[in-house]
Formats: sequence, structure tokens, C-alpha cells
Amino acid sequence: MHRKLCALFLVLALAVPATAAQAADLIVSAAASLTDVLKDVKPLFEAKHPGATVVYNMASSGDLYRQLESGAPADVYASANLKWMDQAVAKKLVDESTRITFATNSLVLAVPTGNPAKVKAVADLTGKAVGRIGIGVPEHVPAGAYAKKALEALKLWDVLQPKLIPGESVRQVLDYLVRGEIDCGFVYATDAKKGGDAVTTLATVPEAGIVTYPVAVVSTSTQKDLAQAFVTFLASPDAAPAFAARGFSKP
Repeated sequence: MHRKLCALFLVLALAVPATAAQAADLIVSAAASLTDVLKDVKPLFEAKHPGATVVYNMASSGDLYRQLESGAPADVYASANLKWMDQAVAKKLVDESTRITFATNSLVLAVPTGNPAKVKAVADLTGKAVGRIGIGVPEHVPAGAYAKKALEALKLWDVLQPKLIPGESVRQVLDYLVRGEIDCGFVYATDAKKGGDAVTTLATVPEAGIVTYPVAVVSTSTQKDLAQAFVTFLASPDAAPAFAARGFSKP
């Protein structure tokens, strides 16, 4: 009898926490450039929602979109441009009524500290001293799409093709810069700041336009109230100092 009671208690002890944990985990699929600031706001949000645990899935916005399209579990989707969020809305992967824009950023041209290639501006990229230019893959990395837009506006996209070194996310391009594996690269201002002493920002790239971050609740979320709370929190005064400290601006 004693053994049967112990076994029953063990089953209950295992079953209840597992169910509770599953119900409280909030999966947020977010653009790679948001990695640090979302880590900063995680404890702030969790403090306001006892028992909730935010779990991040960070990658390029396009890759995250394709994950949602294939049925990957997520409660919140945050993109680094309008394109992928627009497509998510069109495919009803997210609830359009929950969509908001919570932050903006800017694209910059950055170099490894010391600037071995002596780059001064985007116009210098055609020179012989510049052989490797980091850029996110435009098809699924918003930073790359912004960079392509700028280079096309400057009539430089075609001529620079042989020099472009693709990155699977803006953070991969930042890694190239930090390690000095490229002569320059297109990253967000916040990523260049993240690079610290290893990276120098040369100039913003106005031709890229404003980098915009939309967020929405995923349609298949099983925790829509908590997901909505997180979406609202990102644009709240409580989260604003963390975003400002990382170099993001308000919409």
C-alpha cells in the first residue's frame, strides 16, 4: 500500500509541474537584432507576470516567418521589417488586430576597428582596397534587404556583387566585423554598438530608409492573453529605457 501511494504521489508530482510549465512558457520568435534588448526586458516582463517564462527563438525575420509557415510553435512574432510581418498577416499566421510597431533602428556602414581598407563612405566600396563587404542575405535577412535597397538607389548593387559576403543574419555580419574577416559591413546601428571597441561605425545609410520593428500575436498561440500582454509590454514605458540603452528609437 505504501509503495502504491508513493507511486501515485510521484505521478502527480511529475504531471502537475509539467502541465504548469507548458502553460506558462511564452515562445517569442524575434529578429536576431533584438537579441540583447529582449534579454534585457525578459526579467522585467516576468516580474509583472509571476509564473510566466519567456523563451526566445532568435533568427532572421525571414527564417522565422518560414518556421511559422511550417507550423513551428510560437506565441509572438517580431520582425525587423514590414515585409515579413505583412506576409504573416496575409497568410493569417498572426492576428492582425494585435499588430503594433514598437521600435525603429537605422542601417549603418561599419568597419573593423583600425579600418584596414581605409573606407570612408559607401562610395569607396568600389575601390580596389575593399575586397570583402558583409551583407545579410537579402532574401530573408531584413538588414540585407535594407542594404540592397540602398545600394540599388546608389547604382552600386550590380557592380559590388563580386565583393559581397553573405550572412545568414545581421549578427553573423557583425561577427565577421568583430573578427576582422571583412573590410566593412552593413549592420544596424544597435549591432555596431554591440560590437564595442572591435567595430567602428562610419556612417548611417539614409537610402535604406527607417528600420521598422512590428510585432503581433501568433494565430495558433495557446496563450493569447499572455502573448498580447508581451506585445503591449514591448511598447510600454516600462520597456522603453532598455530599448533606448541599446540604441533603438521609438516609432
